[in-house]
Amino acid sequence: MKTDSGRLAIIGGGPAGLMAAEAACAAGVAVDLYDAMGSVGRKFLLAGKGGLNLTHAEPSERFVERYGERRTDIARWLETFDADALREWARGLGVETFAGSSGRVFPIDLKAAPLLRRWLHRLRESGVTFHMHHRWLGWQANNALHFATPGGERAVPASAVVLACGGASWPKLGSDGAWLVPLQKSGIDIAPLRPANCGFEHAWSEHLSSRFGGAPIKPVVASWIDRKDMAHARQGEFVLTEYGIEGSLVYAIGAELREQIAERGEATLKLDLVPGYSVSTLAERLAAARGKHSIGDWLRRRAGLDSAKCALVFELTDKKALADPLALAAQLKALPLRLQSPRPMAEAISTAGGVRLEALDDALMLRARPGVFCAGEMLDWEAPTGGYLLTACLASGRMAGAGAARWMANAQ
Repeated sequence: MKTDSGRLAIIGGGPAGLMAAEAACAAGVAVDLYDAMGSVGRKFLLAGKGGLNLTHAEPSERFVERYGERRTDIARWLETFDADALREWARGLGVETFAGSSGRVFPIDLKAAPLLRRWLHRLRESGVTFHMHHRWLGWQANNALHFATPGGERAVPASAVVLACGGASWPKLGSDGAWLVPLQKSGIDIAPLRPANCGFEHAWSEHLSSRFGGAPIKPVVASWIDRKDMAHARQGEFVLTEYGIEGSLVYAIGAELREQIAERGEATLKLDLVPGYSVSTLAERLAAARGKHSIGDWLRRRAGLDSAKCALVFELTDKKALADPLALAAQLKALPLRLQSPRPMAEAISTAGGVRLEALDDALMLRARPGVFCAGEMLDWEAPTGGYLLTACLASGRMAGAGAARWMANAQ
């Protein structure tokens, strides 16, 4: 049963907006959800093509560390909706989950569509009204929401608003960053949007880019020095692309790479292509008589490198080092790879930057516009892939929706 306290407008039909609608409905608020596209959850469905990584099963202390500089803020979001709560929420929709060997959590059927269908059915049953093809343009002079629709421009009054407009990656799916203009006009403090969870560029030779684009490099340990001169190393895998590299290992350290490039013009990784060997052991194995074997065949036989790793070594190592077993062993353990730039934001999985958290109160309401709440990827935070993005988007949506409901009740 809805209260008579007016209606809440939610702008954006991604996970954060849908969760805000659920939280507000649970508090007895009438909800209208608006989206510029013809259907909701498009980016959610796209993520499901890879199996729909919902969250991660690692301990909460380590989980929170994935949010970097914003971990303290996001830890507060997760207090009422963490990874375990997300799995329980999915179970409530009839979707069981499992944790893979990496700790990533997926639906049993590895599909996004069944979960989304059940979620939307429950929201409609709860009374949420969906308005598609409504592109938000900002506010009119009387504070009514201003939308562009196929039938012309429309003014919509609302008692409160949750903005869950997404970032600026995958604009074809609706996340185009168009919300920047009305918020900047309102004087909201916004950090510049930047690509996150994206690939990075290196100018490969035509031989490597044409023959090995798409080849995985695994296992590999990437080492780097951060902007505070601290040394780091991380094992994982990445993929060679025509333009450079991408993949889970790159995404995990992408924020540091991006900021180093912004400050210094490039970022350097040192790649250990043979984590199971020491330099001395490798040097001894490579120093054996090679006979008629080519250097590539020798690297495969004596160091266990596949053809893609061999191509990477030939690309980044000079002839003198290739002829010296000790120098070559050192290269295999610390192959320098210089990255020139991140890929364009429209290609990124997500974006960094957005509405600064300092512009919001503890309920995610804009201090400069009472009654307007923000949630999801349009806020100034980022996380690597692995379920961290989706978990925090859902948690922020829940917080914003509940906060809007409380604000509406207190405003009566």
